[in-house]
Amino acid sequence: MILVTGGTGFIGRNLIKALVNRGERVRVLIRPSKTSPNFPKGIPIDTAVSSFSDQRSLRAALKDVDVVFHLAGAERYGGKGNLNQIDVEGTSNLMLAARDSKVSRVFFLSHLGADRGSAYPVLKAKGIAEQWIINSGIPYTIFRSSVVFGDGDQFTIPFAKLLKHSPGFLFIPGDGSTLLQPLWVDDLVMCMQLALDDSKMVNRLLSIGGIEMLSYREILTLIMQKMGIKRFLVPITPQTLRLMTLWIDQLFPKFPVSILWLDQLASDRITNLDTIPKEFNLMPSRFKNQIDYLRKTR
Repeated sequence: MILVTGGTGFIGRNLIKALVNRGERVRVLIRPSKTSPNFPKGIPIDTAVSSFSDQRSLRAALKDVDVVFHLAGAERYGGKGNLNQIDVEGTSNLMLAARDSKVSRVFFLSHLGADRGSAYPVLKAKGIAEQWIINSGIPYTIFRSSVVFGDGDQFTIPFAKLLKHSPGFLFIPGDGSTLLQPLWVDDLVMCMQLALDDSKMVNRLLSIGGIEMLSYREILTLIMQKMGIKRFLVPITPQTLRLMTLWIDQLFPKFPVSILWLDQLASDRITNLDTIPKEFNLMPSRFKNQIDYLRKTR
């Protein structure tokens, strides 16, 4: 059986569907909550309810589990997410329970630039989590991924909403030249499935991204073209934009872009273009070819 953490998130939902469609038995770990989990509809899955701090419940959730896909992270909750509780301590506790439960393989979704010494909270948390996994003694595969896009994502859709409702212009950090390497969610999920079947992927840390490097300005321009709108992109210092975002986040808790996302734009988030073709014999999709879903943005 396969246990998926973060299964109610954008990438998790897509991974669960793919695993079930290939005949895998899947169990999803969900946190105790008063709200109903956002599972893929019509997909037969097991569920286990546990916080990452409850070792007894974690071991119960891992009963009969051979493989763990650890996708859970606090960053999707923006500034209100507890990176230390979920990404750092949560990963440590999960690895302890997985080792006790004789789990044979763990997959972890990290970020390009992950480093326990990073000045950026998300990248620091992911870097520490990576070390917990590597030192757990359990065979692992770590994907350091670039930004992931697709219908329901937390990358293109928040920016599309900002563009749609902006008053004719949008502030961007610096000149918008930061490079990103957008990876279509279906390509990421396919890489995960291929790695599951490939013993050569054991104890590997792979940096992966899409087939093209695009500046933040180019990405926003492609989004506007797909939506049929035009906005002026106004440069502003990253420090000023960061302060503005912190202020807006206090006034509007559901503001689509968080301070953690601005950290992603602080420096280039790129890797070798040929990693996925070389490692998985797969040609990733180009960004502009897979963003038709943005036309329905409200």
